[in-house]
Amino acid sequence: MQLTIQSITKLPEAAKAIIEHAAGNKIFLFYGDMGAGKTTLIKELCKALGTTDNISSPTFSIVNEYHTAKDKIYHFDFYRLKDQTEALDMGYEEYFYAGAWCFIEWPGKIPDLLPERYSNISIRVLDDGARQITVENI
Repeated sequence: MQLTIQSITKLPEAAKAIIEHAAGNKIFLFYGDMGAGKTTLIKELCKALGTTDNISSPTFSIVNEYHTAKDKIYHFDFYRLKDQTEALDMGYEEYFYAGAWCFIEWPGKIPDLLPERYSNISIRVLDDGARQITVENI
């Protein structure tokens, strides 16, 4: 699935389409350059899932936890990891395999730890400032 978002006001409907397209996947890997909009999209996905928690980037904490009426959402930012051992040390398996929603920024930092089933989200900034979002279920 491919979406082109011309304005941030279109993100709520894009988030709903992404969740629907994921077909039951609860783990999402986000790829894109710094400033492409990964965290902004994750905020909209969390809202679409029903959380009213304050959503922020887990750049320094590595993982943030949010709640909906019936689910937990884990938001990871692995940008600052030096190696995969740090993810192992934090007990990533408890998060990835808990049946919760997992939104993972910078998954390239943990290539050997990724689950078998997930949705790949790639965000590319177009020349006019729009965002092209590609979603692929793996």
